[in-house]
Amino acid sequence: WLTPDNMHHQWLLLAACFWVIFMFMVASKFITLTFKDPDGYGAKQEPLILTAVTKVEAVHVPKENHWPAEFQPTGKAFSGNLIHQPLVHMERLELLRNVCRDTALRDLSHTAVSKFVLDRIFVCDKHKILFCQTPKVGNTQWKKVLIVLNGAFSSIEEIPENIVHDHEKNGLPRLSSFSDSEIKKRLNLYFKFFIVRDPFERLISAFKDKFVHNPRFEPWYRHEIAPGIIRKYRKNRTETKGLQFEDFVRYLGDPNHRWLDVQFGDHIIHWVTYVELCAPCEITYSVIGHHETLEDDAPYILKAAGIDHLVSYPTIPPGITVYNKTKVERYFSGISKRDIRRLYARFEGDFKLFGYREPDFLLN
Repeated sequence: WLTPDNMHHQWLLLAACFWVIFMFMVASKFITLTFKDPDGYGAKQEPLILTAVTKVEAVHVPKENHWPAEFQPTGKAFSGNLIHQPLVHMERLELLRNVCRDTALRDLSHTAVSKFVLDRIFVCDKHKILFCQTPKVGNTQWKKVLIVLNGAFSSIEEIPENIVHDHEKNGLPRLSSFSDSEIKKRLNLYFKFFIVRDPFERLISAFKDKFVHNPRFEPWYRHEIAPGIIRKYRKNRTETKGLQFEDFVRYLGDPNHRWLDVQFGDHIIHWVTYVELCAPCEITYSVIGHHETLEDDAPYILKAAGIDHLVSYPTIPPGITVYNKTKVERYFSGISKRDIRRLYARFEGDFKLFGYREPDFLLN
C-alpha cells in the first residue's frame, strides 16, 4: 500500500509532467507562429509599412465626420490619418507625383477629368471603391470582382462572359452617371485604383486582340477601323493584306491622329494612353497596380480596399503577367526608328509616370 508521503510525491511528479508537457506545447505554438511561411500577401509586407510610415504623415485624408454616412470610406487604407502601404506602392505614387510636377512633361501627363475619363471609372458604392478601366491589362477580372461586390452575382464563377462587358446588365455604374456633386464626393473619399503594364506590350496586345484574333467577334475593328488606318498610313497602297502592326504604329505615333480617333469613337480606349483614360495627375489614386506584379498586387489591392474577406481575384495562369521582351522586340523589329520614336513620344508620359524603361531598341 502507498503511504501518504509516497502518494504526495507521485502527485507532485504527475503535476510536474503535465507542466512540462504544457510548456512544450506553448513553445511549439510560438515557434510555429514565428517561423511559418507568411500566407502570401499581408504578412510579408508589414516590415515595409513600418519603414515607410514617416513618409506619408503629411498626406491629407478627409475626416469621416465631415461627410454623410453613405460616403464614408470602408477600405482599410483610409483608417486613421495615414495611408498604410508597402514601400513599393508608396514609391509608385511618389514617382507619379514627381512626374506630374515635371513641367516639361505636362502635355503628356495631364488631361481634363472629362466625361471620357468618367466613363472609364466604375463605381462600387457599397464598398466605396472606384476602378478606372485600362483595357488590355486584365480588366475583365477586376470588373468581375466589382460585379460580385455590387451584388449582381454571388460569385465570380456565376458571371456569364457575355454579361461582364454588358453595362446594361452587369450592375456596374459608371462615375459619369452621377451628378457633379456626387462625382466630387466619390473622387474625394472612395478607394481608387487602376492597373498598368508596359505601354508598348499593351499596344501589341490591343493589336492582336482587335485586329488579328478578335475573339469577341467585333467586326467593326477589321471592317471599319482597320481600313481607315490603312488608307491613311500604309506606304504601299498596292498591298491588299489586312492591317499590319507597322500601319498601327504609324497611326498611333502621328501627332495628327485625333481626327481618326474622333471617327473611331470609344473604340480607341484599347490603345490610348493611361493619362487619357484615367487622368492620374488630376485624380488622387490610392493604388496603382502593375500587370507584371499582379500576383502580389491583386491581393494587396483587395486588402487595402477592405474587401479581401469578401472576394478573391481569379486565379492567374502561370507566366501570363511576365513581361515578354522578346515578343516586343520581334514586333518592333521591322519598324523604322522614326516611327518608333514618334510612338514613344506620344506614350512617354505613360513610361515616365509608371516607371517603365525606354525600350532598349530605341537606345541603340
